[in-house]
Amino acid sequence: MSLQAPEFFAELCLPFHDHAVVGSTYFAAPVPGALLRLRIDFTGTIHADTYGGLRVAVVHPDRGEIDAVALSFVDHGTFHRRDEATDTRPNTKQYGTFDKYHRPGRPPWDGAVTAGLRDAIEQYTAVWFPGAWAAPGPSRTAGRTAHRAPGPPASRSGARTR
Repeated sequence: MSLQAPEFFAELCLPFHDHAVVGSTYFAAPVPGALLRLRIDFTGTIHADTYGGLRVAVVHPDRGEIDAVALSFVDHGTFHRRDEATDTRPNTKQYGTFDKYHRPGRPPWDGAVTAGLRDAIEQYTAVWFPGAWAAPGPSRTAGRTAHRAPGPPASRSGARTR
């Protein structure tokens, strides 16, 4: 059975126009003309054909993989709603994962909420590919955005002056 990877990566709504899905791997050139590339794979678990997250890597054509990060589905709430609705308990094979088997007409990752993963990919790629997410869309984390608060006015301390 297929993972339906192109549909999963389309669900993430990544903004990279120069991309392709080969097998179950997403490849992108987030910054046109730059040498660095982005690769996203599904991470396996100790159970055969069961996936527990994504592995996001920065790849250089000559030096190979430069950096990578694992983004677990559990940490990013991808299957929280599904697992809560089906009373799936932590420390079970099905909790926060999906496998390649699924109901006909439904993707194997049915019930996934990808906003947390997308936000994590955005944060990671902003470090390696500045400006790649420059086209602002509606903020997915409007309530959690950090704002710089004005500091107190500078005042002289009681220290000795010349």
